[in-house]
Amino acid sequence: MTQTDTTPIRACTISRDVQNFDLLIEDMEAALGEAWGDLGFSEALAFLNQPEAETLEFVALAMDEHDEDDLPLMNQIILVAAQRGIKSILIAEDVSPAALHQLLRNGADEFVPYPLPERELQAAIERLHTPAPSAAPAAEARRLPEPSPEGGVILAVQGLAGGTGATTLAVNLAWELANIGKAKPPQVCLLDFSLQFGSVATFLDLPRRDVVFEMWSDTERLDEDVFRQALVTFEDKLRVLTAPTDILPLDIIGPDDVTRVLDLARRHFDYVIVDMPTTLVQWTETVLNQCQIYFATLELDMRSAQNTLRIKRALQAEDLPLEKLRYCLNRAPKFTDIGARSRARRLAESLEIGLELQLPDGGRAVSQSADHGLPLASTAAKNPLRREIAKLAQSLHELGRDEAEAA
Repeated sequence: MTQTDTTPIRACTISRDVQNFDLLIEDMEAALGEAWGDLGFSEALAFLNQPEAETLEFVALAMDEHDEDDLPLMNQIILVAAQRGIKSILIAEDVSPAALHQLLRNGADEFVPYPLPERELQAAIERLHTPAPSAAPAAEARRLPEPSPEGGVILAVQGLAGGTGATTLAVNLAWELANIGKAKPPQVCLLDFSLQFGSVATFLDLPRRDVVFEMWSDTERLDEDVFRQALVTFEDKLRVLTAPTDILPLDIIGPDDVTRVLDLARRHFDYVIVDMPTTLVQWTETVLNQCQIYFATLELDMRSAQNTLRIKRALQAEDLPLEKLRYCLNRAPKFTDIGARSRARRLAESLEIGLELQLPDGGRAVSQSADHGLPLASTAAKNPLRREIAKLAQSLHELGRDEAEAA
């Protein structure tokens, strides 16, 4: 232990080697002075069961990708700490979402990404000492917005191939729209229609509720109360319908079910963002007909080009509104990359499409933001991808406002 013998221990770090987390050392010293110590994984369990651990308020469990083999030991440390009334803060760098999910579900009280954002450790410590809010205000916050006779705008997002950034676009576009206008921000609802592997809940670190499956199972009884219970709120600004807890067949719902959900969402929210599955299903036509814009994300590769041709042929064969599609080139080449920009232009010409939206490569910050369960605006506000999505949200909002004034 690194503290002096005369200083009571208020907290301790637990890691393979705390020197790998130098920013954590600095923040612990800033928050606690000398009232903290350091333990290795193997020492932690023994110390937590000793009388000296009675003064501990919390432990900061620091780990990176090399520590994932020790997950059972970390889970046991968190469990023993909880039994002793000691809170746990998880400090993680480059750790898989599955590992984070397991540790948080097994009782970790707080999670802070590493490298530590400024004052984030201090904020986490303060949250540990803040009592949970009463149930009454929370219930009030979950009430649906007042219905609007005009109805909201539906914007759908579908990836034309896996990994083309459809969910990233849907989540961040919804968050940017929810934060437009300080005086009276729009009411925004994000619907995850990918019933099998929908990851909106992961991208925003939200719980998946069993009531979502119950809602989809019997939409004929769908009303405002059922819909309200199925939604979860992200930071009091964004309502989210997550994917169900378990994997469901995509044909468990039909066009009528989707129509009922979209109609109810549109009645209560200014913007409804729909994250679609990559697969075309019977009710894809329903969403396409109801939405104002259908964003289709693709990349500068052969699989995206082939899938774009396929979806164009499919929509044309059914005489569906192909003009609603707005093609979004993910990881678009930089302005200075003349060769790649020429390839993108040839791709658009050969497919006879327009690449109206070109999303820059946000780099590692994009995956880190998703793993941490936060929008890009909260973790990397100056990221080029975040800026482009913010510009898109602003232009969509201004367009809708101009059309409303003209009407």
